Amino acid sequence: MKTTPSGVRHICHAALIAALYTALTFISFQLGLTSMAVQIRFSEALCVLPLFMPAAVPGLTIGCVISNIMLGSALWDIILGSLATLLGAVGTLFLGKWSKRRRLAIRLSPLPNIIANTLILPPVIALVYGTDMAVPVLFLAVFGGEVLSTAALGIPLALMLERSALVRKMGL
Repeated sequence: MKTTPSGVRHICHAALIAALYTALTFISFQLGLTSMAVQIRFSEALCVLPLFMPAAVPGLTIGCVISNIMLGSALWDIILGSLATLLGAVGTLFLGKWSKRRRLAIRLSPLPNIIANTLILPPVIALVYGTDMAVPVLFLAVFGGEVLSTAALGIPLALMLERSALVRKMGL
């Protein structure tokens, strides 16, 4: 039996992650969790996936682009928000490759995404959407939302994946 070429597998993994990211973002939107000062996107939990597969980097980025377009975000929010997701995903990928201690890498895996979004999004929100909130408050709000979304949901997901037989079977 012939196995699937790794390039095709990579594309399929990225596409599945993008679709899942988009679906989870839409669920958060429907529940009203993306319209408050502290936004919670369930999809941000997936930002730990680059620890397990490089295909998560394009998958998360494309998912973020699609989600932001579907939610009617402003162009600069689409571009810079997706760039923040890309930077966070690349940071998580490198964290996983460089870390000798897997459990520590899992616990630190949300940090690149939290840092990228906290630094990039508040000025975008202030300039593009003209909110009444002060920029320092926006930094705290974005930080809080990312901690809840990425760390509180992402770390348990990563720990579960680490123990998963499917992950070991896939060689990730």
